[in-house]
Amino acid sequence: MSELKALIIEDEYDSRENLKNFLSKYCENVNVIGEAESIEQGKDLLQSDTINPDVVFLDIHLKDGLSFQLLDNLKEIDFEIIFATAYNHFAIKAFNYSAVGYLLKPINPEELVATVSRMRKGRPQFMKKRLDVLSQHFKNPNTFEKMSISAVDGIHFINIKDIVRCAGEDNYTHIFLSNKQKIIVSKTIKEYEKLLQPMNFYRVHKSHLVNLNYISKFVKGEGGYLIMEDGMQIEVSRRRKAAFMEQLKKLQQS
Repeated sequence: MSELKALIIEDEYDSRENLKNFLSKYCENVNVIGEAESIEQGKDLLQSDTINPDVVFLDIHLKDGLSFQLLDNLKEIDFEIIFATAYNHFAIKAFNYSAVGYLLKPINPEELVATVSRMRKGRPQFMKKRLDVLSQHFKNPNTFEKMSISAVDGIHFINIKDIVRCAGEDNYTHIFLSNKQKIIVSKTIKEYEKLLQPMNFYRVHKSHLVNLNYISKFVKGEGGYLIMEDGMQIEVSRRRKAAFMEQLKKLQQS
């Protein structure tokens, strides 16, 4: 594996040393070429003509502000970013919506190795746009309108309201949009259920997650099935039917 030049921007000395030790011990291809503990120090490093990192390990909360303030000042972001964060359910959801890499504190060596191994040396895809999505989620914690999807053919930026349904197939998910576009993602449907269920989505079958706003008709029967606005007929599993009907009632009341 080719060498990756790395920067660490973290305001806690012990956390910086811990990450450096882990990288040295478990990720021999990663060479730490610089460190910073604040937005100002990080800006000086990243604006230097002599330092061109492949990856920056960046804490979300620095002593002089959010790290987005640092990134917003850069004209171009031609390196990967891996954020480090203490566990926070909302923060994790924001990272997943934006397809940006992250590590939970305290850092687990196995997670570090897995995250680094997913990286490839070279210019990252749409990093600025991915960060814009992430930043919007942090600035508006109750409003998730857009998400980045790292798909088989590249990274897509879509409005959540445009997702009609998701169909699971083994370890892949097919995402169908209102404009008839289909996106294939190498993630399970369960992962998208966690992300989208609070946004008026419901998993009516082990392989189908639907946007309740795109249901055209519910045909009653022993199990019953849905007719979606795109014409697709989707079976409602027997064991999910009662809970699904309750969800429909709540939607009607709201």
